[in-house]
Amino acid sequence: MSELRFVHLGFGADAVEYQEAWQEQRRVHAARFADEIPDTCLLLEHPAVYTAGRRTEDSERPLDGTPVVDVDRGGKITWHGPGQLVGYPILKLPRPVDVIAHVRRLEEALIRACAELGLETTRVEGRSGVWVLGDPVEQRPAIGGLSLDFDPRLTDEEFDPRLNGPEYAPSNAGQRREDRKLAAIGIRIAKGVTMHGFSLNCDPDNTWFDRIVPCGIRDAGVTSLSNELGRRVSVAEVLPVVEKHLREILESAEPRPRPVEAGAASGTAGVAEAAGAS
Repeated sequence: MSELRFVHLGFGADAVEYQEAWQEQRRVHAARFADEIPDTCLLLEHPAVYTAGRRTEDSERPLDGTPVVDVDRGGKITWHGPGQLVGYPILKLPRPVDVIAHVRRLEEALIRACAELGLETTRVEGRSGVWVLGDPVEQRPAIGGLSLDFDPRLTDEEFDPRLNGPEYAPSNAGQRREDRKLAAIGIRIAKGVTMHGFSLNCDPDNTWFDRIVPCGIRDAGVTSLSNELGRRVSVAEVLPVVEKHLREILESAEPRPRPVEAGAASGTAGVAEAAGAS
C-alpha cells in the first residue's frame, strides 16, 4: 500500500462537529477515488454525539429521546465525544473488497498501540473492535445481591441494562469484570474506497454509553485506557502512538481482492461495498 497521509482535523477546544467531519470524509473519499490524493487518515475528536449505523434497532437508541445521527456505515449505535480519538482512514482497496481484512488491519494497529501504552488487548470472536477480556463468568462478582445463576444478563436476550440501575450500566463493566470494548470499528466501502473507521476511548466520560446499548451488545460494556491503566491517558498522548502503528500496518499491508467463487460474483460483488462492522 502507498504512503499514508495523516490529517489532524481538530482536538479539544477545536473538536470537529460530526456532520462537518462527515462532509470532509465525502470530499476526501471523492478525491481518493479519482486518485487526486494518496490514502489519507483523518484524525480528530468530536463534541458529544450519538451515531447509529444501518443495523441499529429502535430498542438500542437512547430511552430519553436524545438526538441520534443516522449514518451510512456498518454496525449499530455508538457514542463519540471528548476524550475519544476518532480515525477515518480513507483508503483505496482492490476489488472485490475484502471488508473483514480491512477491519482486522485496523484492529491490529490499535492492539499494538495499546500494548505500547501498557495495556494488553485482544479481539473477541464474532465481535469487531478491540477488547479487554473479563473474568470467566463463574468468577465474576455477584451483582446487586443476585447469584450468578439468576443474573438476567445470562438468560434474557432482551435484558436492557439501562433499566436495571447503575451497577448494570455499560460503563461499569470493569467493576463487574465483564468483557469490555476499548475501541469500536464501523466502516463503509464505496467504489472500492473506505470511509468511517474507528474510535478509541482514551479518557472519555464513559457514562455517555449508559443511555444506549453500545454496538447493540447487551452482555458486555465499555472501558477506556485511563480506566484500565489507572491514570489519565489523554488523546494527545495516544495520538502519535496510534499514528505510528497505523502507518506500520497500513503501509506494509498488501491488500488482495476478496476471493469470489466461480458463478457467485454477480450475487456477491455488491456485498463488500456495503458491509461494515461495529
